[in-house]
Amino acid sequence: MFSWSWEPGLLLGLALQALGYLAFVGPLRRWFPGSEPVSQTRIMTFLLGNLTLFIALVSPLGTLSDGYLLSAHMVQHLLLTMIAPPLLLIGTPRWLFRPLLRAPGVLPIARFLTNPLVAFLAYNVTFTLWHVPQFYEASLSIQPLHITQHIAFIATATLTWWPVFSPMDELPPLPQPLQCLYLFVQLLPMKVLAAMITFASFVLYPSYEQAPRVWGMSALVDQQLAGLLMWIPGSIILFTVFTVVFFSFINRDEYTTAL
Repeated sequence: MFSWSWEPGLLLGLALQALGYLAFVGPLRRWFPGSEPVSQTRIMTFLLGNLTLFIALVSPLGTLSDGYLLSAHMVQHLLLTMIAPPLLLIGTPRWLFRPLLRAPGVLPIARFLTNPLVAFLAYNVTFTLWHVPQFYEASLSIQPLHITQHIAFIATATLTWWPVFSPMDELPPLPQPLQCLYLFVQLLPMKVLAAMITFASFVLYPSYEQAPRVWGMSALVDQQLAGLLMWIPGSIILFTVFTVVFFSFINRDEYTTAL
């Protein structure tokens, strides 16, 4: 129940991401035209994002998520979509992926995918569809499908955070007033889905109903807790970012007016 998942491919991927980043912002930085030194704060932010992925996918949280508790799975999903992607984006220097955008056809595709409307729809449609009971149950029983689910969550979550935390001038973030609107609208689909899970009168996902009970929690109570975890912590994260962006804009506007 509380075992770690030492899956070689997953560990290798996380290790390569961390080591590759450290190499590119360190001894290999000279390979990137126009590169600048990266602060320790930014490096630690990226590594914290990588650590968040490690906790979500390798720690016992993953075992609890897959075979015992929907609420644990919801914590895992929050880490994969609400915590890790923003940290990775904030920790990425603007020059790191610039060479990729120079490849033929890449920049137009990147601009399309990071368009706020496209990013919003890609994430919210993906996240909602994977919580449809038939799809969710299939992901629990078919490992490649489960891996696909996690990749889809991380990829679309990165896109949906891009209009706020974009690290690249070529694919810039929204102006701060529009960021506030964007973050407010992001709250709505999550609240609807969370309410549907929280207030369901029956167990939506049979696998959790049949799973061994943990800490004496019934499957329905576990499901209600999962919905509340999506609803309250998820909303707090979005509202916190909204507040930071809002006051950053207000303070900058007051400073500009004073000048």
